[in-house]
Amino acid sequence: MATKEPAEIAHAAVATGVKKADLRWDKTLVGSFLAGAYIAFGGLVAISVSSGLDTKTWGSLPTLFTGAAFTLGLVLVLIAGSHLLTGNMLLVPIGAMQGRLTWRDIATNFTLVLIGNVAGAVFVAFFLAVQTGVIGHVGSDAGTSGAMTYDRLAAIAQAKGVHESNWQIFLRAVGCNWLVCLAVWISLAADNVSGKILAIFFPIMAFVAMGFDHVVANMFFLPAAIFAGVPGLGWDDTLRNWALAFVGNLVGAVVFVATSYWYLYLRDEPSEEKPRELT
Repeated sequence: MATKEPAEIAHAAVATGVKKADLRWDKTLVGSFLAGAYIAFGGLVAISVSSGLDTKTWGSLPTLFTGAAFTLGLVLVLIAGSHLLTGNMLLVPIGAMQGRLTWRDIATNFTLVLIGNVAGAVFVAFFLAVQTGVIGHVGSDAGTSGAMTYDRLAAIAQAKGVHESNWQIFLRAVGCNWLVCLAVWISLAADNVSGKILAIFFPIMAFVAMGFDHVVANMFFLPAAIFAGVPGLGWDDTLRNWALAFVGNLVGAVVFVATSYWYLYLRDEPSEEKPRELT
């Protein structure tokens, strides 16, 4: 299996970030909608396979099942091709660090991708999770699949939207996107689909199993819980979580992955392209 060395991954990351930032706005929006939907699919299947498992019997294994199933989301994002905000937090800034993009390029890309990701995730949450009955609702008959998925979603959403403090959300988001961006980074090393999937699996499984906060995943979990009627959870809780998770995810991507690997492998190398003026 052909693989890239770390320095080659760094150059591939810059080239990928530049390509994403230069994409036409409408294509960026469509690709971002797809990525939001793909992450939501990962969240939906994760809830489905881990619901109804009594912790007295299974212990912490349901979190492992949740994480393993959730990896579907990033596999679809990276293999099928789309634009995910948390991955772009690595790829686009590292292009700017290398003088290939401007800060305006970063802001424009992040804004478009954020809009698309929210739309895709909320679409799946409302129509394909709740309206289909895959996720149950308040009053679902006990013991049915709908009741079990509802209980599982409620536990996840209330933990993230109500019980975590601001500091906890931020720190969990830092850890989350450190791992997510490592998954993106390692996947760039592989030149075939099986290698990319293997690279994605372990970091994504780890962040979900540890209960870290991914802003786009929470664009699915929290709205789906509201649509399903989970008590004590509102849009104010959701927006608080999204804002703090966004900032933490950005720090995890830029500080611990983009800047670190730019410093290690690119800082002392001139850009292959004529640099743009950073504005």
